[in-house]
Amino acid sequence: MPKVKIAIVGVGNCASALVQGICYYGRKTSQQAIGLMHWDIGGYRPQDIEVVAAFDIDRRKVGLDLAQAIFAPPNCTTVFCPDVPPTGTIVVMGCVLDGVSEHMQAYDPLHTFQPADLPQPRQEEVVRLLKESGAQIMLNYLPVGSEAASRFYAECALAAGVALINNIPVFIASDPVWAERFARNGIPIIGDDIKSQLGATITHRVLTDLFKKRGVALERTYQLNTGGNTDFLNMLNRNRVLSKKKSKTEAVQAVAARRLAAENIHIGPSDYVPWQKDNKVAFIRMEGRLFGDVPMNLELRLSVEDSPNSAGVAIDTIRCAKLALDRGLGGVLEGPSAYFCKHPPRQFDDDEAHRLIEAFIAGNQGNPH
Repeated sequence: MPKVKIAIVGVGNCASALVQGICYYGRKTSQQAIGLMHWDIGGYRPQDIEVVAAFDIDRRKVGLDLAQAIFAPPNCTTVFCPDVPPTGTIVVMGCVLDGVSEHMQAYDPLHTFQPADLPQPRQEEVVRLLKESGAQIMLNYLPVGSEAASRFYAECALAAGVALINNIPVFIASDPVWAERFARNGIPIIGDDIKSQLGATITHRVLTDLFKKRGVALERTYQLNTGGNTDFLNMLNRNRVLSKKKSKTEAVQAVAARRLAAENIHIGPSDYVPWQKDNKVAFIRMEGRLFGDVPMNLELRLSVEDSPNSAGVAIDTIRCAKLALDRGLGGVLEGPSAYFCKHPPRQFDDDEAHRLIEAFIAGNQGNPH
């Protein structure tokens, strides 16, 4: 199969896990491949993905080969493939805009972004690099709250004619204006806000759906998350986390038997614990009433390495975006967005979303626009 050529915006922990995973699974057979939802998607395997362009703003990464940059501070995710060979792709200076929250500069440089003292690229320069690299798909891995920066790169994707996978809770695919622009230009987009492979939100959704299917009235619930990576440090700025809370909350509300009042549902990042590094700990509590109006409650603690959990989904979104390009589809990819993202334009329960993604892969779903 031809290579699936991607550009990465933000060479952080999630990008590190993805690049490690491409190398890791390239050394496996389908029988040895543990931890994938799909080994083959339309003939494309994990090792068919190639990163041909990468953007970051940190002085410890800009100018390095991607294989080195993914292990540079402040990245702190698990190293499960330490010998990633040189890629030939050099990380170039990206556009900062609102990508760095001011409060992060008050913390140890080992844990924060250190912007390089280099000129920031204009849109036409980014577009030129995308075209020259042969990139077909762009992945947005910017920090939560990077509204202006995300829109800058979305404009670049449109101008360069590359598909966009919006992994963060800046609402682009779920914004009708942006969705229409991608559809009008015949460019696929998947978004918004990637779900983890087995993370807090998908687990919370499944349990909420279980309450509904078993006739248990859900009365109140919370999901509290702690972690020690730059994502959690960035989200200490509560103004940057508003879209994240909205995205995660709506993902759970969408599968409940009835919507909970705002005071009875709390879902979102809770605190930054540096020594946790890339490990995320989620605490979920659900209170309800079952037969005879008798009260019950459920408490769950989930501990996962955050970025490989994300990469387990990203590796499938990339190949689905490539299938859309091969098939000449443009606009929001409804099935992939519903299955892979917390805040798609249209929510489905997880059984239906799974049916939609399998139908899409099989070629039974056309352009929803």
